Amino acid sequence: MTALAFVVICMLILTAGRGFALGADGEILRVRFGGDAQRTRVVVDLEASTRGTVVDDGGDGRVVVDLDGVRAGRGQTGQGTGLVRAYQVAQSGSRSRIELVLASGVEIERRFLLSPGDGVDHYRYVIDLKATGAPQPRTADSRRARVATPPPPSRSGDRRPLIVIDPGHGGHDPGALGHQSRESAITLAAGLALKAELERTGRYRVIMTRQTDVYVGLPRRVEIARQAGADLFISLHADAGGDPATRGASVYTLSEQGAGRAVREFTGRDDWHRELHLPGQDPSVDRILLDMTQRSTQNRSAQFARNLLSEIERTGHPLLRRSHRDAGLAVLLAPDVPAVLLEMGFVTNPEDERVLMDERRRRELMRGVVQGIDQYFTTLASPAQYAGTPQAGGNR
Repeated sequence: MTALAFVVICMLILTAGRGFALGADGEILRVRFGGDAQRTRVVVDLEASTRGTVVDDGGDGRVVVDLDGVRAGRGQTGQGTGLVRAYQVAQSGSRSRIELVLASGVEIERRFLLSPGDGVDHYRYVIDLKATGAPQPRTADSRRARVATPPPPSRSGDRRPLIVIDPGHGGHDPGALGHQSRESAITLAAGLALKAELERTGRYRVIMTRQTDVYVGLPRRVEIARQAGADLFISLHADAGGDPATRGASVYTLSEQGAGRAVREFTGRDDWHRELHLPGQDPSVDRILLDMTQRSTQNRSAQFARNLLSEIERTGHPLLRRSHRDAGLAVLLAPDVPAVLLEMGFVTNPEDERVLMDERRRRELMRGVVQGIDQYFTTLASPAQYAGTPQAGGNR
């Protein structure tokens, strides 16, 4: 009986261990569709359990759902079926974001999570869409862009570097939630403070992707920077984590996988060589030039990340142990604009949240960001620059 009890206990431990493994952070495997123009089922295959939050319920022609506890991996894009014209999977802070571009008006009929079972070894997050008969509001994105995006500053002969500040989230997308704060409010306050500090130096021109509490789609944020001819793109965010003790800032630059995805998406356009002012006479030559442009952009982004982290540390602001990270985040995908995503701290950590909500301490942090920008442009002409590799380890 003692031996039998031991075997049973071992089996229970193994089963529990498997459950913990499945519940640990995993990646999105794929997105599948079924149905027709009246009802469409979206199935997101996952390596781990998740909790979904609706960011956009389809009112502006898109359904956007954030999934906690899973990573977007390399990200995905593709064509949909039935009520979904196209889809995109991208990382959004510590969450994965599913964005569905709709073919017509829909309502979300139900959402639910299926655990592994019945011969399926992974989780499935299901979204059922039902047609409402309303036409797709095609002008919503352009209306939002006009509200959110001021015209670029223009001064004849002004060669000062142009900085694009991107306060993350906004509008119906509040981002991470702290005990007393919303990420979207923190990033907007920080973005406005950074704009004021940069303009106070007189050395830079500045554009913000949003200056009020509005939602701007991720691709549109990148378009703003590229259309303006930005010299640097900074996306501001505040992180969230399951452990309230985790705190500190970190900086993301584009991963190698993300760079490959960016090139593939960019070359999928008919006029991509004209957008980069390439000759357009020999596709193979243009592709080589695009790869060189992308590599230079990665090098410059990595250089800025190092400068930025160094100057933030000088302010006394805490950093994560592995503070330079890489990912295929959607806002980092421009092949010709050096870009970073700055996670300023964790709103789920009481001390970080107090710092980010305090106007004086937030301004001190943004002054450190300005110092990092100054250092970046000072060292930009350095003869040797290499794409940075984030350090191993970390507790993010």
